[in-house]
Amino acid sequence: MMHIKPFVLSLLLLMQACGPLLAQTATPTEPDSPGILQKLAEKARAARTRFRDLGDLALGFAGAFYEDHIQPVTDSYAQWASDVKSSVWEKIQITIDDYTPFKGTSPTEPPPLN
Repeated sequence: MMHIKPFVLSLLLLMQACGPLLAQTATPTEPDSPGILQKLAEKARAARTRFRDLGDLALGFAGAFYEDHIQPVTDSYAQWASDVKSSVWEKIQITIDDYTPFKGTSPTEPPPLN
């Protein structure tokens, strides 16, 4: 118990001596320096801008590759599929027209009775 009193007294004297020293320390040179969140937000904006630029560049390359390599091949297949569809549809219409039993020669003429 006797050791505590001198320890507390020396601690108080030390605080008294260091108080003016702490008051004399220089303030930060930039009192309005941006906070951590503001710095992070700026870095996030910069990263998002770079990412968008890279995305635009990638889309440009992808579009050029599609126009040069894929579109010529797919256009011929698309034209072939369209031609086949038209041909099949014409055949279906002709077949339906041939098998219509009571079809007249004109819309006002009654169908033939056989």
